[in-house]
Amino acid sequence: MEQHEQITIAEYQATAASFRAGTWDHDVSQNRDALVAAMPRNPGRILEFGCGPGRDIVAFQATGHEVIGLDATPAFVEMAKQAGGGEVWQQNFLNLDLPEQFFDGIFANASLIHVPQTEMVRVLGDLQRSLVPGGAIVMSLARGDGEGFAQRPTGARYTSFWEYVTIAPLIEQAGLIINHHYYRPPGLPQEMQSWVAIVAKRAPA
Repeated sequence: MEQHEQITIAEYQATAASFRAGTWDHDVSQNRDALVAAMPRNPGRILEFGCGPGRDIVAFQATGHEVIGLDATPAFVEMAKQAGGGEVWQQNFLNLDLPEQFFDGIFANASLIHVPQTEMVRVLGDLQRSLVPGGAIVMSLARGDGEGFAQRPTGARYTSFWEYVTIAPLIEQAGLIINHHYYRPPGLPQEMQSWVAIVAKRAPA
């Protein structure tokens, strides 16, 4: 495991309970709806990539989808298993072991932000190969430039920042076709929207 992964996972492990409490009611239904609308099947099989405590696993399950969670933080894996009652894989983002052509959709909400910029094409390629032909991915990325550790009272998290124009060529390089993108939170001027969400698809067969 890379050192930046160890440091980031340790911080999440130490703050898992407070993270769950602070994010469980956060409304990202806009992103979930965007994924479902782009998927080739509804309901379908979804990979919740960086599932955290399992909030979105539960939300997808409530509308009939089969969901498999994936996270690198042991505490989150256990929380997500308890929340959704289903399968949750403990894997590091830089060492993924995913079945090929398996998922109709991948939900990567605020998770790819922890992938170093030099590794992004490789990780996106791993995700692309796990999608069925025509399968979709929604990724939500923190806007800005650069990357590095964000210091917190309980440790640090490694974060990469992107704008649409900087990430779009890498998404296409990984073999994905961009469908559309939008900015969040909704209802604010774009310069105040700190997240960019991108909907992309694997080419149909």
